[in-house]
Amino acid sequence: MYNVAMHELFIGLQNWFEQHGALGLGLNAWLESFVVIPPPDFLLIAMDLAQPKKALYFALIATIASAFGGATGWLLGKIGGRPFFNWVFKNKKDMFELVESKYKQYGTIAVATAALTPVPYNVFAWVSGILNMNCFLFILISFFGRGARFFLVSLLLMFFGEAIKQNLKLIVLVVSCLLVVFYVLAVLFLKKKKTNAVENSEEKVEESV
Repeated sequence: MYNVAMHELFIGLQNWFEQHGALGLGLNAWLESFVVIPPPDFLLIAMDLAQPKKALYFALIATIASAFGGATGWLLGKIGGRPFFNWVFKNKKDMFELVESKYKQYGTIAVATAALTPVPYNVFAWVSGILNMNCFLFILISFFGRGARFFLVSLLLMFFGEAIKQNLKLIVLVVSCLLVVFYVLAVLFLKKKKTNAVENSEEKVEESV
């Protein structure tokens, strides 16, 4: 009974978003970043195909709204803590431990992965607030991560249209994973560079002594 009611609610929300065009897309992207509703990708794809000349405009709306939604989730996590998280995500309580472990192990890499891929970004937004991740850094990663995903979808549809629609999900997933790998390599490179700089500084200090 609960699942049927939620399914009907999701369909109703999706229909409302579709009827309100760009405003609906923005609200969909904002809400999906901190609550469990259908992602904005479906609406973005439909709007891109209907108006390919406005595809990048739609991607920008989705990106900005999603980043603000992530900030909303971060703030709710910061204020409400885990009890509020468990109340909102009743069916995903076990995900808190999983996301927490990934966040503690990989830090910003975990957030970037959630922003770029189908991993539940809304859960990461809440957990980032609960675990006191730097808010500015979280919003920055969210903006570029979600933006890369939405602009990739819009660019592909703008240039290839219906011809690529069947394989769009797979293509976006593959490219998103490659972007995550690039981000991971960049983070590791910067960490190694920082470590080497510290070691060189310590050696100079020892030599001067």
